[in-house]
Amino acid sequence: MEMYEQWLQEARNAGLKVIENIPFESDAKGLICGDCIGLSNKIPTSSEKTCILVEEIGHYHTGVGNILDLSSEQNRKQETHGRLWAYDKLIGLSGIIKGHHARCHSSHELAEFLGVTESFLHEALNYYHHKYGIYVKNGLYTIIFEPSLAVVESIK
Repeated sequence: MEMYEQWLQEARNAGLKVIENIPFESDAKGLICGDCIGLSNKIPTSSEKTCILVEEIGHYHTGVGNILDLSSEQNRKQETHGRLWAYDKLIGLSGIIKGHHARCHSSHELAEFLGVTESFLHEALNYYHHKYGIYVKNGLYTIIFEPSLAVVESIK
């Protein structure tokens, strides 16, 4: 099953209804209202559609109320919470390690392996770098963010 289809099922399991191909008048690619997620008809790839869907599911799990007005500090924070939830669900430190095991040697390969867009991956890696610093240990692995992404496995 394709990743997008898995997340559609996840949305259904959470009691959410997903309506696809909505011709939004704004530049929005996804919105959630109550238990209904709307996805734009202007999403070009399956991986982008997955990223947007998962972020909207993240808003369902982490947000409260209408956050369309991003001039509000509180709304911007809630927007960020949904995005961070999506980073952790679609990538996470474990995804970076799995990409290492799959021998992904570029951000393009890693994004493709994880089923996300390169821009989504770069945003997530920037967030993890900000959160953890230059590197983070995860079990037997050290994930290094600077000067470029690398995973080092400790000898057992």
